[in-house]
Amino acid sequence: MYHNPVRLRFGEAAFDDLGGLIAGQRYVLVTYGDPLFQELTGKLANAAGAPSLVIDDVKPNPDRADLALQCERIGGLAAPPELVVAVGGGSVIDTAKVVAAARGNFGRVWEVLVTGQGAGALDPLPIIAVPTTAGTGSEVTSWATVWDGAGGRKYSLAAHALHPVHAILDPELTLSCPKGLTISTALDALSHALESIWNRNANPVSAVYAVAAAREILDVLPVLSRNLSDRELRSRMLRAAMFSGLAFSNTKTAIAHSMSYPVTLRHGTVHGVACSFTLPMVLRSVIGIDADCDATLAKIFGSDLQAGANRLQDFLEKLGVSTRPADHGVGSDEWRGIVEEAVLGERGQNFIGSKEGLLAQI
Repeated sequence: MYHNPVRLRFGEAAFDDLGGLIAGQRYVLVTYGDPLFQELTGKLANAAGAPSLVIDDVKPNPDRADLALQCERIGGLAAPPELVVAVGGGSVIDTAKVVAAARGNFGRVWEVLVTGQGAGALDPLPIIAVPTTAGTGSEVTSWATVWDGAGGRKYSLAAHALHPVHAILDPELTLSCPKGLTISTALDALSHALESIWNRNANPVSAVYAVAAAREILDVLPVLSRNLSDRELRSRMLRAAMFSGLAFSNTKTAIAHSMSYPVTLRHGTVHGVACSFTLPMVLRSVIGIDADCDATLAKIFGSDLQAGANRLQDFLEKLGVSTRPADHGVGSDEWRGIVEEAVLGERGQNFIGSKEGLLAQI
């Protein structure tokens, strides 16, 4: 069964619709503090009135310590907010989801994360998500990533009510993304698409979105990386990332993401790179395991999936992303341990392949 309740608005100048969606409600704005986002904040305030609170100190990979302080600010408001608006990348949207769920008390969110229980009892504020990068798909998913740097762990806050009510996708907002961020976020989207295919939760609808997303990213990203101001390419990439989000919104991710978390936590590798440099390895490991998976992958890579894995590796390396763990600071013994642990993780359990198949690729 496929389901996604997010109402989507896609296209140039879609950001102009945001004021009407807020419609006089008291809202918290979660965004970045850079000049571009200050400009967007001003534009939004002119259209919808000033936000009750602006949270603009969001960092990559939102950490529990920062989130706790950000959530506390809600409690100091004269009147509780009615809505949370996120304008930014995946970290901003994830932060907005945590803020919405916490309603001023991060402790109850943290208890859900630590115990793994009670997510269904959360009553998040409604969320409007406006992505400014083409990658995470968080604008159409029901979970948020929370990192615990001090504890060396990563958690996922998941609840159906965390689906944004609206997602506004305006390609104009992605034009300012620098090359490195454009590549890493697009690779995150590629990983989401492929991860939804070699996944125990895959279904015919998610597969259609995944194929459309992966084919488009493979086609567009090399050209876009050399033509960052091309509006048509930006629009195509944002649409592909949306399709990828719609694919994995129903399956969650799988083994490549599970392997990526310790690489990011221990070595600081940016998430989009950490979860994508293993894709050729994973692809090789799943060939022949499941006929439906093979058939879906063939729509992306052709009938010779081994040759497709080689082309995928070449695609990544031409973008400057090495597929060798050692080039990301991971030694051979550590890498073997990461693989062995990853298959046991929550996301690893979604993977249709095996530990033995992955280790055979090392």
